[in-house]
Amino acid sequence: MIQNILVSIDQYKLHSPFVTAVRRVEAIETITVHIETESGLKGVGAASPTWQITGDSIASIKEAILQPIKSELLGQPLSSLEALLTKVKTACKGNYSAKAAVDIALYDLFSKRRNLPLYEMLGGYRNCISTDMTLSIDQEEKMTMKAMELIKDGYDALKIKIGGKFEEDLSRIRSLRQAVGSEITLRIDANQHWEPKEAVRFIQKLEEENLKIEFIEQPVAADDFEGLAYVTQHVTTPIMADESLFSAKDALKLVNMQACDLFNIKLMKTGGIREAIVIADIAEAAGISCMIGSMMESPISVAAAIHLACGHRNITKADMDAPLWLENKEAIKGVSYNKSLINCLNSPGIGIEASMLK
Repeated sequence: MIQNILVSIDQYKLHSPFVTAVRRVEAIETITVHIETESGLKGVGAASPTWQITGDSIASIKEAILQPIKSELLGQPLSSLEALLTKVKTACKGNYSAKAAVDIALYDLFSKRRNLPLYEMLGGYRNCISTDMTLSIDQEEKMTMKAMELIKDGYDALKIKIGGKFEEDLSRIRSLRQAVGSEITLRIDANQHWEPKEAVRFIQKLEEENLKIEFIEQPVAADDFEGLAYVTQHVTTPIMADESLFSAKDALKLVNMQACDLFNIKLMKTGGIREAIVIADIAEAAGISCMIGSMMESPISVAAAIHLACGHRNITKADMDAPLWLENKEAIKGVSYNKSLINCLNSPGIGIEASMLK
């Protein structure tokens, strides 16, 4: 039986600012949630707000967990994970990050009860996955120097954040491709930066110059599904939906409109692992591959997302470098990083105990 739900507010400093088209981050604020049971077993989860995307804040996440969600779960038996997850989903409207934190804690709890690593409980398709490394927006020369450092360190896939003027962004990408050579994978994340026609013009320019971009992520505004479809239909470079994809309903709409070629699944958008699995299944049925991604988040929620990716065969790519931006790398828990390769630990759950967080 669920006996108590506790939360704490934590902060992780970054080693350098993370800059995108929509925000600048110097430290990660997070809510950590602990679900305590009558038997003494505990589940841990976490959520980090990205109000520009999800609309959540530390205050709203905390309130949603300690009020409607907690009241739905206290005293409930541990007989059905599905029943508990349904209570979390229907406890309140919105509040996806708060729901994700509790969803993660429940999955952690139930996989610990089975004495299995979470990725095995979710299917165990693999136990490791490779991540790209993100280049946040900066001066062209600095971005190129950083790219060369990352390649020297053994990374072979880079995600480029853009969000400036047309020619400046294009020049950055040209310089990066010239510096890193043709064998390094380059991905571009526009974070909703363009209008549809401008996106097409920019991407077609990349194609004309043969800059070999693996995919373009979220070129237009999140709610502009028609614009996203327009871009997808007018370029040959694969287009990935990110901010347009929160729910299974969104996934179906994107599929039916043929609005994108790839999905980026993030637990803070989906409200947790359960909805993420449904999205990945819809994508697989439609022939769409998925990438697991994250905001700038706690190592706890990142670990949960990596376990999900390793458990599901249709999550084939990863953008899970957030922990590598932390000033204190000892804060990384639940998974291990060996350059771009991320391994799930074989400990029960997501591999994180409450005692490890003190």
